[in-house]
Amino acid sequence: MDESVIFDTLRQGLWVATLISMPILTAALMAGVVVGLFQALTSIQEMTLTFVPKLAAIVAVYWMSMSFMTATLVDFFQADIVPLMAGS
Repeated sequence: MDESVIFDTLRQGLWVATLISMPILTAALMAGVVVGLFQALTSIQEMTLTFVPKLAAIVAVYWMSMSFMTATLVDFFQADIVPLMAGS
């Protein structure tokens, strides 16, 4: 196996990981900004206030994007990983 194949597969794997994580990270970022603005506007400085909205946003986005994540991973494995393992 050539080094370029290994590096190309790693690069594609990192790109797939980035694509899969973007919806969840975006939801956590948006929930954090909204809660941070709420805390700044109301002068409530409770540290645990950010946990529940972020967790709820992450769970909701994860539930909505599970099919996208699964399809992306399956496509990556079928197109790149399985042929490498089979030796073709």
